[in-house]
Amino acid sequence: MARIAMPLADGFEDTEFQVPYDRLREAGHEVTIVGGRAGQAVEGKHGRTRVTVDATADRLHPEEFEALVIPGGHSPDRLRMDEELVDFVRRFGESGRPIAAICHGPQLLIEADLVRGRTLTSWPSIRKDLENAGASWVDREVVEDGELISSRQPQDAEAFSRAILRALQKKPAARR
Repeated sequence: MARIAMPLADGFEDTEFQVPYDRLREAGHEVTIVGGRAGQAVEGKHGRTRVTVDATADRLHPEEFEALVIPGGHSPDRLRMDEELVDFVRRFGESGRPIAAICHGPQLLIEADLVRGRTLTSWPSIRKDLENAGASWVDREVVEDGELISSRQPQDAEAFSRAILRALQKKPAARR
């Protein structure tokens, strides 16, 4: 069983959260919702999903997790203003463990300065932001560049989830 950190704030894309969350849980993995305040309820942008934040980034250490999964929607843009969370993402990026971001999720990776020299995909409106941050952008369902996994949109959520599960099979367990 792997531990996965999933940062969320209000306005996350419901499907881009729910599909990977469900597939990870079905595979026996533990998902920790990371956000602004432990115990706070956050809601998806379509209002179909409400989730309670388990922990704040300042209380967590990247080495406690095997992967980081960033759903899209408006959540990544809100989270990029949280310095503790951005620092957690940056430190996680230095760990060499899988990081997966879908749709607008790469906004958080840009803020953590983790995209320079990498190839990613995203929602098309993030393309120029990624290129300006030094990434190469391609329009594909899933892009895997080393430990970095990215996808474009809600319709890619199943393929995105399969890529995350494959990456978890390759990685050693986190420290508890």
